[in-house]
Amino acid sequence: MHADERTERGERILDAACELLLAWGYRRVTADEIARRADVGKGTVYLHWKNKDALLLAVVLRAKAADHRRQSERMRADSRNILPSRGLRASLLDFMDDPVLRALHLDDSDILGRLNDIAKKELAELVVASTETLRSQLSTLRAHGLVREDLGVDQQMYICMAAATGFFQAEVLFSERAPSCPEERADLLSHTIRTALEPHGEPDPRSTAAVAPAIITRYERLEELSRQELRRQLRQ
Repeated sequence: MHADERTERGERILDAACELLLAWGYRRVTADEIARRADVGKGTVYLHWKNKDALLLAVVLRAKAADHRRQSERMRADSRNILPSRGLRASLLDFMDDPVLRALHLDDSDILGRLNDIAKKELAELVVASTETLRSQLSTLRAHGLVREDLGVDQQMYICMAAATGFFQAEVLFSERAPSCPEERADLLSHTIRTALEPHGEPDPRSTAAVAPAIITRYERLEELSRQELRRQLRQ
């Protein structure tokens, strides 16, 4: 079998596993059902993946890698997207659009079940890398006057994480009180972060353009780390 055919078949299995995970939850999904949905034999599933947990963890890793790729692409398209207010605005919209990211951010036990604990253990290095990327991003922005320095970096990191978590949770807990338009809800998160962290007025486009490459490189590294972990789940 050619490498392209093997890759295509692996993606089809991942697609099937993702659909069933979201529809049925971790506990009900079986390798037999995944194989049936992907139109392959059960043995073929195990030619690609070590076991069911490795396959479903790969579903999560693929979603995270795609999320990091989108972040990098937005920054390349418009350097102003390196600002935390704009980045978190886009992250909230991604969260609302991608059910795998939504389940992961909300620790949805109905969907993820035991996979949630497995992911936290297996992806600890990736979580550390994500935290350090945010720290590096804020530090770089502070050095170029694109984020204020009236608070420390650790305090600003906490603001970003707490505000994002609050808005993510509010999508479930207070959905009946939220503005009906997703973009408006994302704008409110952006306003919150901009007010808390960023200088007044529009950022200097020369400054954002100068800083963007270094920050983009960090997000590209996160995507690659996610893909490396995904490949680690494959049966070699």
